[in-house]
Amino acid sequence: MGRLFTAAALLLFAASCLEGRPKPSGDQNKQLDRALAAMGGEDKLRAIETMTAKGTARHWEPHQSYKPDGEMRLAGDSTFVLTRSFSAKAARTDWDRKLVYPTAREYRFSEIVTPSAGYVEGIDTTSRVKREIASDPPRHTMSGFRLAAAQRELVRTSPRLLAMMKSAPNSVRARGPVLAFQEGDVEFAVSFDETTGLPSRIGTRDADNVEGDSNYELVLADWRDVSGVKFPYRQSYELKGREVIHIEYDEVQLNPQIDASSFDIPAELRASATRPATGKVPYQWVIRRQFIGTYLDSDALGFDPDATPSLRLNELAPGISQVVGGTHNGLVVEMADHLVIFDAPVGEAQSRFTIAAAKAKYSGKPVKYLVQTHHHMDHAGGLRTYVAEGATLLVGAGTRAHFEKVVNAPHRIDGDLLQEKPQPAHIEEIANQRTLDDGTRKLEILRIENPHAEGLLIGYLPEARLGWVVDIWSPGRDKLGDKPTPGQLALVNAVKRLSSTPQRFAGGHGSTADYAPLEALAQQPQASK
Repeated sequence: MGRLFTAAALLLFAASCLEGRPKPSGDQNKQLDRALAAMGGEDKLRAIETMTAKGTARHWEPHQSYKPDGEMRLAGDSTFVLTRSFSAKAARTDWDRKLVYPTAREYRFSEIVTPSAGYVEGIDTTSRVKREIASDPPRHTMSGFRLAAAQRELVRTSPRLLAMMKSAPNSVRARGPVLAFQEGDVEFAVSFDETTGLPSRIGTRDADNVEGDSNYELVLADWRDVSGVKFPYRQSYELKGREVIHIEYDEVQLNPQIDASSFDIPAELRASATRPATGKVPYQWVIRRQFIGTYLDSDALGFDPDATPSLRLNELAPGISQVVGGTHNGLVVEMADHLVIFDAPVGEAQSRFTIAAAKAKYSGKPVKYLVQTHHHMDHAGGLRTYVAEGATLLVGAGTRAHFEKVVNAPHRIDGDLLQEKPQPAHIEEIANQRTLDDGTRKLEILRIENPHAEGLLIGYLPEARLGWVVDIWSPGRDKLGDKPTPGQLALVNAVKRLSSTPQRFAGGHGSTADYAPLEALAQQPQASK
């Protein structure tokens, strides 16, 4: 597949690649030996065959903030029970997750990770329906992306990691006080506490569709004795220095007896399970979409060119098409001599598909504008492709500085089109309203007040009486309740500023739906309570 690349190209630190660096010197060997001794000794670490642990976790999502680069959204709090077999390289995590974003709900589910397959089974305790998330069946094998991400984090968090490094001296290289360890496709950078000798940080370099090349580090603290081995009871993940996961262990046991059947994957699913992905795995997308309970467990994401055949243009009116078939939608609008596209979801592969498909359908017209409705990672992750295409970005007032950072971020790890062919970005803010009118078609763009994201834009095509909205309402997907949500009310209020009332809306999620029922719901008395 398109994501298969040579291992040497993956997750290399910017300063140097693994090949060609000096092997650990005597000082670095002493550093590793000191750390092993501080943890209880190499022999004791190697003797760890099984592990069980209970704890709590709190997750935040930096790129779902209300303000660009503002305070991170709290995703939720969880409790977990972890069971590991190091000889079998298998793990089971039983989660009880209380999520607060994007909506309050509770999930109970189990994840099983083995060397060749991953498995998920869950119960949504809010609705008592067996389902981990609405997009996934209640029992399913993991996508190759999710399995690769889970396997990587099991290596990072393993109490046997230093023993693994000691056993593979040819995979360990020195970089100043840091030891770089190559395990398969992944390079880990291990730092040590100068006072205690214990490992303090275990980092990787990850591609992030907003931040670009980013340090993702596990910070270890509160070391306690467990059966003669030191274990860090506080573990914190940082993305570019910002804490995105905080884990506190309440109870840890080493070498307890465990039931091997805990790691069983149903035979009927195991036979067709996807192998772990290799190459350019979008680790941050996989890990952090799980934070907020919205990860569609699929390899058909907008990161992989081989996954884009599911995408297609669905014509809504002459010269207007919705990009559908993935997890997130876009909108293509044909003007007299150019195209306007709304939103750049997920990553570069989806943007490349959209640009190519739009040009093929609309006589090769160039993309002049990308209207980026808001800054959230899932709808803006592919915008750099449009900059490389020469399009001007139209964004809401107050967000320009953020998008300039996105455009200027280095992308050496994923090597996107703008990294290969740099060019300056043209970014224009919309303070209140802007109309694009070339004599053949009028397009109204409004910046609206809303509870979801500062600077959010909506679009409207008066000729077709068709609106475009993202996240605050997902037409065709979100069933209307007894009263409108705050986001839906914000949309209804914004519609009053348009030149006419839309007949229907297309959305960044879902499909299309008539607007009148939402308007009627908003006019009911309970809407103002």
